[in-house]
Amino acid sequence: MNKIINIAVVGLGQVGNYLLNELNTKKKEIELKTGKKIKIVAVSARNINKKRQFKVDKKLFYKNPLDILKKHQVDILFEAIGQSDGVSKKIVETALKNGTHVVTPNKALISKHGNDLSKLAEKNNVNLEFEASVAGGIPVLRAIKEGLATNKISKVYGILNGTSNYILSEMENSNKNFPDVLKKAQQLGYAEPGNPKLDLNGFDAFAKVRILSALAFNSKISKHKCLMEGIEKIELKDIKIANQLDLRVKLLGISELKNNQLFETVHPCLVSKKSYIGNVNGVMNAVIIEGKPVGESVLQGEGAGPGPTSSALLSDLLSILRGNIKKPLGVSVSKLKSLKPYNVNNYVNSLYLRFEVKDKSGVLSQITNRLAKYKISIKRIIQTPDKKNDKATIVIISHKTSELNCNNCLSIFKNNKNILKTPTLIRLLG
Repeated sequence: MNKIINIAVVGLGQVGNYLLNELNTKKKEIELKTGKKIKIVAVSARNINKKRQFKVDKKLFYKNPLDILKKHQVDILFEAIGQSDGVSKKIVETALKNGTHVVTPNKALISKHGNDLSKLAEKNNVNLEFEASVAGGIPVLRAIKEGLATNKISKVYGILNGTSNYILSEMENSNKNFPDVLKKAQQLGYAEPGNPKLDLNGFDAFAKVRILSALAFNSKISKHKCLMEGIEKIELKDIKIANQLDLRVKLLGISELKNNQLFETVHPCLVSKKSYIGNVNGVMNAVIIEGKPVGESVLQGEGAGPGPTSSALLSDLLSILRGNIKKPLGVSVSKLKSLKPYNVNNYVNSLYLRFEVKDKSGVLSQITNRLAKYKISIKRIIQTPDKKNDKATIVIISHKTSELNCNNCLSIFKNNKNILKTPTLIRLLG
């Protein structure tokens, strides 16, 4: 690699613009640590005149990112557009084919096309680095690929979406309902101002779970249909009842090997307030890795925002500048396993079930009889009447039962006129 390294940054949103400023202000530090001088030769975004936090040199600007690769010899390209397909995929593919290293925080792209892009990087002997795609500034992918490389990992799980974690924590702290807290998260820049759906419906966390699985288990990024739920149905009422039970609601991403089959899921969980994961609040992320012989490793830090993301992007840059040509997914794509999916119907949990019902005799026994029919045994019942409105809230905590029983049972409650809305279901962790 030459002493002067040509760099291009494609995508100048919050992350791309912050990264560009970091590259400009830390040139000396980068040279001190790697012996390489970096030179930014081109930048690209849809709009040159958009108001940005940090100034952009308009002389370096290209509207079409593909033109950059035609006109410059680019050594390292940062892709920060964030699409799973379209121009994001095109520019990354073109760069890798040209023998250009690529660094990206784009979890949607990697979780969808990571197998093929990794193959392309290997073929052209360049790096495809995506540390920033999972858990922001926490170096979790590097920990799995390098620090824990000889461990046999059996499970990786944790809080992988800072937006959802902030909303759940803030609902508990402020006693405000979901829409109000979401609005505040948007004002603070923790949630997308336009459409925060991918953070709230579990998709963002699930893309990260797929990347973690591949690295942890030396497997291809899976395409299996999996259990994915977000936090949109969690109400303040659930947060308050959980609090009475000494529990908290957390959105968890879980990936584990069960009988050598791959189980991946994202869903809200009730966790003990005394547990480690129950005390990771606000926009923080935490990843827990279980392996042999290391035991349990915990990594925690800020998982979102331009600062933590840029920290991870620069860490990838320094790795490349030091000459570390690595397999993107830890081992060669040709040696990655194709793991069979674990049957989600066999997934076992205790359940929290909240029913909003008409306050009249016989309703509770209708519910308990139905649960008994589907082999769901009851551990605890909390009944709160609302006399003024002739309604009541019934919360049932069950003993452990399978996902199959749980789905069968819930579908039956749809036809009961005494139950006023679809019951809320949250699984208990452990």
